[in-house]
Amino acid sequence: MMKHANTAPPDALLLLTSRCPHCPVVLQGLGELVKKGRIGRLEAVNIEAHPEVAEQYGVRTVPWIRLGAFELEGLHTPAELEQWAQRATADDGLAQYYAELLRQGQLSRVLSAIRRHSDHLAALLALAADPDIDLTIRIGVSAVIEEYAGSPLLQEQLASLLELARHSDPRVRADAAHFLALSGNEAARAALETLVQDPEPAVREVAVDSLEALQASLREAD
Repeated sequence: MMKHANTAPPDALLLLTSRCPHCPVVLQGLGELVKKGRIGRLEAVNIEAHPEVAEQYGVRTVPWIRLGAFELEGLHTPAELEQWAQRATADDGLAQYYAELLRQGQLSRVLSAIRRHSDHLAALLALAADPDIDLTIRIGVSAVIEEYAGSPLLQEQLASLLELARHSDPRVRADAAHFLALSGNEAARAALETLVQDPEPAVREVAVDSLEALQASLREAD
């Protein structure tokens, strides 16, 4: 269930071309959402006339939509656009957005988005806290975190990682052990030492390897 924040409707930007067969459908759908008040403002740009806008956003296919913090590609029905507009004002909207991208195997798009919006990494960790997410999504989250191993960005998320390490579900605790090692932060050591004594064998196994990896990285940093 989506938890909605008290925010104004999102704005939308649509990039299109005159030869795109799907662009009119998306334009009409977004226009209807403006009329309903689901979208605050809509800007449509024909990138044949303004190719610099496509270059600015790195767009190579149309229709391309920026809806709030989301970037959507291709044909979307009016119902799908309305759902994304609702998600744009939801507390868990970013997590749902990245979950959908990872479910579709679009890891490269997720990595690109995180590079541009580093604060979105917290939404990935929110996904990791859900023990019931698809395995494809869980693997994708791990792949993103691994890209930021030892980085200040991941270390900034240490409090969230420590919270994951205390999760009631062993799958989440096992992932947390892996992520804590990747943080390269001395403060992760105590949590990993606790996880080494976890009642679940699978968690203990990951924690042992992760503790060794953390200690090795700390020695290298000295």
